[in-house]
Amino acid sequence: MNFFQDKKILVTGGKGFVGSHLVDALVAKGVRKEKIIIPDRRKDDLRVLKNCLKLSQGVDLVFHLAADIGGVAYSQSHPATQAYNCLMMDLNLIEASRRNGVEKIVLLSCSPAYPKNSPMPLKEENLFNGPPEESHFGFGWAKRTMAILAEAYHQEFGMDINVIIANNTYGPRDNFDPGTSHVIPALIRKCFEKKKLVVWGDGSPRRDFIYVGDLVEGIVLVAERLDTPQPVNLASGIEITIKDLVEKIVRLTGFKGELTYGTSRPKGQSRRVVDITKARKLGFRPRYSLERGLRKTINWYRTTILTK
Repeated sequence: MNFFQDKKILVTGGKGFVGSHLVDALVAKGVRKEKIIIPDRRKDDLRVLKNCLKLSQGVDLVFHLAADIGGVAYSQSHPATQAYNCLMMDLNLIEASRRNGVEKIVLLSCSPAYPKNSPMPLKEENLFNGPPEESHFGFGWAKRTMAILAEAYHQEFGMDINVIIANNTYGPRDNFDPGTSHVIPALIRKCFEKKKLVVWGDGSPRRDFIYVGDLVEGIVLVAERLDTPQPVNLASGIEITIKDLVEKIVRLTGFKGELTYGTSRPKGQSRRVVDITKARKLGFRPRYSLERGLRKTINWYRTTILTK
């Protein structure tokens, strides 16, 4: 039986990068478009409880993806703003869902919630073993608090809440703004716009990246199969050095300029990758290789952004 059949679904952030792909996936699952509610950020401020109460009225399932996000530079300069915005949205939406009797809530957190010095690969049981990295201080604490709220509301009210910790998502419709984009979209844009590509650090740090299509499949799977508030990681399960990532993007974009590494600049943690054992037990199997995902992302950027 289709888990989503006849459900009225609220998708916060449904017009954003991951949210728009999730909406597409729900429609492919047979959910009628008129059954999917997508807030309008211009009038539906989720930091206001009454707005969340209105949006979640009569809703069966909530996917909460909205957040105040940005790259490292934005997080470093706006720790209080990010913390306030994320915490207010998260708490208001969970409380409104409780009051309105929503059957299930799926919350999207992300890997900056993990402690800076957590053992690698990152495992869910280590989420609270130390403070987050300084560069994501406010955002990291807010995304970690999401797991606390889920557990608290489950314990007191028996709410069916899931928490997903996503890691380094990329793909079509990503944010390519030079001031707030993450590493993959930033590199892709620079390869098309710059004659000289300077990469911070020596390229040795190891990371893993998940294609948005795989992440969305994981989100849908969690909604269907998980019945606990304890967090679950979603990632590719495959790590790569930044140097190898850069070289792939350079090759796939056809960049012909000069490539250098700014070894005097900070390179970040030497290894920050994620364990997906728990997700695999639910049946999660990422389908996109990094090569395939990058090709689709670059093609989208070339045909959608560059042609404007």
